[in-house]
Amino acid sequence: MLKPLATATRELVNLDGLWLFGLDGTLGPEPWKSRLETRLEAAVPASYNDLFAEQKIRDHVGLVWYQRTVRVPRGWSDQRIVLRFDAATHAAAVYVDDTLVAEHVGGYTPFEADLTGLIAPGTEFRLTVAVDNRLTNITIPPGKLTVGADGQERQTYFHDFYNYAGLARSVWLYSTPRSHLTDITVTTDVVDGGTGLVSYRLATSEPAPASMRLIDETGNTVATGEGHSGTLRVEDAVLWRPGAAYLYRLEVEIHDGWHVVDAYELPVGIRTVAVQGEQFLINGEPFYFTGFGKHEDTAIRGKGHDNAYLVHDFRLLDWTGANSFRTSHYPYAEEVIEFADRHGIVVIDETAAVGLNLAVEAGLTGQPPRPTFSPETINDQTQAAHAQHLRELIDRDKNHPSVVMWCVANEPSSNEDGAREYFEPLIKLTRELDPTRPVTTTAVIFATSENDRLADLVDVVSLNRYYGWYVATGDLETAEKLLEADLRGWAAKHGKPIMMSEYGADTIAGLHSVLDTPWTEEFQAGFLAMNHRVFDRIPSFVGEHVWNFADFGTGPAIHRVDGNKKGIFTRDRRPKTAAFALRERWTGLHGRKPGSITAQNGQHQTTAPDFTQEPALSTPAGAQRS
Repeated sequence: MLKPLATATRELVNLDGLWLFGLDGTLGPEPWKSRLETRLEAAVPASYNDLFAEQKIRDHVGLVWYQRTVRVPRGWSDQRIVLRFDAATHAAAVYVDDTLVAEHVGGYTPFEADLTGLIAPGTEFRLTVAVDNRLTNITIPPGKLTVGADGQERQTYFHDFYNYAGLARSVWLYSTPRSHLTDITVTTDVVDGGTGLVSYRLATSEPAPASMRLIDETGNTVATGEGHSGTLRVEDAVLWRPGAAYLYRLEVEIHDGWHVVDAYELPVGIRTVAVQGEQFLINGEPFYFTGFGKHEDTAIRGKGHDNAYLVHDFRLLDWTGANSFRTSHYPYAEEVIEFADRHGIVVIDETAAVGLNLAVEAGLTGQPPRPTFSPETINDQTQAAHAQHLRELIDRDKNHPSVVMWCVANEPSSNEDGAREYFEPLIKLTRELDPTRPVTTTAVIFATSENDRLADLVDVVSLNRYYGWYVATGDLETAEKLLEADLRGWAAKHGKPIMMSEYGADTIAGLHSVLDTPWTEEFQAGFLAMNHRVFDRIPSFVGEHVWNFADFGTGPAIHRVDGNKKGIFTRDRRPKTAAFALRERWTGLHGRKPGSITAQNGQHQTTAPDFTQEPALSTPAGAQRS
């Protein structure tokens, strides 16, 4: 699925703005069949939860309805007309006038509806969208629904961030020619001391000749090609590098004789990614991750995409010396990944598979733990939904040079029975969909080097560890010993690159103490310094992602006061003391450790994808799934 783009053959109309809005049950039995009976309006893109002053809207469980009128440009005669949603959290049904045109499950990836023949250029139509925020044991992320004494549904979810919902990303109406490009897949390699190889595969709605040009940043054509698949060769290629992005432009056309039928362009960064021994390599050079786990989270907007915050957050990443981040715990808006492409920030791209660990549920709710993997909890249907999330994520982000690794899940219960049977087919599927990037999952603190069942399946061991906070709280001397023993255990057993995908301590901005007192700014800085001393003693260590970039909203649990406070910045992006300490460390590291933004040219032969094979989800022979 190609992102909507205005080209010589395509046009698009942005449908963001204020939409009519209402809760299900307050709008009549079939709300899509007429103008919504409501005086409420909601902003798009934005989560709806914090837009209003009514508790019943924020706490609503189930469907909400959005509606607006759309005028189709009159010049779109003889064109294919498509409606696209960049995301709808967590499921959606879309109606054009009285007709259901699309349904989608999964809150962070795009979906479309072809409206050709249903609407006429120059006319208006009524666009109505039902968005469902409910999570169950067979959704990604999972959750649990119960019914209260008042007969209303109650939602429990197993992750520590607020369940923001709605139309948090843009909505588009766009046109293409009837005969058109449907997909482009690009992979890159570097050979012979600096020659770039750009391999491509095109998909079209019907057979048609195709041609392409690769253009550098000065506007010069550096390579041309014909056909639906092939490889372009770029002599003395300028590589895409962390901190020094360089993007070529691939211009693709399909033809009908001498006539251009459809045209599309795609930014291309030539670079290689690989894991070799205990090193993570970008362009054949060792890379050391510095950065954060982040969230799409701001006041009022919730998870609504905001370009002002996008720019500001990336400037703060640069200020701290960060070279990377993980899209915890779901795919971010594609504009974020595109910005990373243009500015040389490295991305670990993660699915929405957070909460596949019912031990965490027990800790959050105080209930007895349930088995994570069972027919009644995380099961075959969950796995199928998870596989679909992986397909949609990789389909959307496969061409972005900033994305260097796929994260299949955050903190799954990898120490429990059933974990390997659940995850091994998903990790295999990820590699089949994209054999060019390494794969990881992040390990929860309950999963040790002795009881974990997944680390041998992944390329990088990513650990979430909170020694000194959740374990040995406030005792940094003991925490340092526990952390080092833990990391050395993983290093000795697996011989793979290890990175800290989460480490952090809740901190109230403005709270100070001369003692090692949790929640103070001084403790947060000391906590991070303790972790860094240990990281620097582990030879196979390849990166550190602090949890979290900024404070973020959470659910109503009593152990959170106004959200999670592990941010290095406050929710409105004011720095805490630890931000300055991180800046000093990371700007210094980039002169000493792998991953410097000034790294020199390197080579590495990547594995070329086999475009003739269709990925499939399968359970290994003999495996029993619980």
